[in-house]
Amino acid sequence: MNNKKIGEVLEEEKEILREEKEILAEVRKEESAIRRLSKNVWVITILISIILISGASIFAYLKISGGRIYTDNAAISAPTIDLAPQSSGILEDISVHEGDQVNANTVVAQIGNELIKTKVGGIITATKADVGKLFNRGETVVSMIYPTELRVVGRIAEDKGLADIRVGQIAKFTVDAFGSKEYGGVVDEISPTSRAGDIVFSISDKRQAQEFDVKIRFDENKYPELKNGMSAKLWIYK
Repeated sequence: MNNKKIGEVLEEEKEILREEKEILAEVRKEESAIRRLSKNVWVITILISIILISGASIFAYLKISGGRIYTDNAAISAPTIDLAPQSSGILEDISVHEGDQVNANTVVAQIGNELIKTKVGGIITATKADVGKLFNRGETVVSMIYPTELRVVGRIAEDKGLADIRVGQIAKFTVDAFGSKEYGGVVDEISPTSRAGDIVFSISDKRQAQEFDVKIRFDENKYPELKNGMSAKLWIYK
């Protein structure tokens, strides 16, 4: 083979190499494009999943929120029993202290010659430790509550779901003193009249909206840590 033939063969091989390099470059471009597409598909899949999960969570929240009535204006309380003398006299002695648990017929104070006794068992919530002071007939000396009468009392405005509340409905509540711990109960009573002096203005039409007490019964033996006067947040399920 002469030099001319050898040169032509070399030129052909160089041309073939150039074509192979161009083809390889195109293949690499295609592979890069495929990788980017796969990555984008993966990102889009994740975004769609996040959107679907968020949508389901929002729907569930709205459904749950729409099925309950909430108020953060609630407290644990029981009717107060006031003990007072039947006739005027000097306070001679106080036999109990705030927080004491007493039985029925316990002497709690002496006014003159009169012994002030409890009619039922309960917890002392307040005392007038003014020994030597003159107390008039009917003037409170000692106050107490009956523990089984403890209720969560929530204030519900008439335009905030009051019409949907029924005796016997399930309720959940938290107590500020115990953070997010949840307690359970049932609607026990809905006040037939609004709270005196408590008026809430409705933003929509400026009309006066009255507030009503809704009482929630709970098992005081199951929740002995709950005390009279504790602030609470309340949810009532329709």
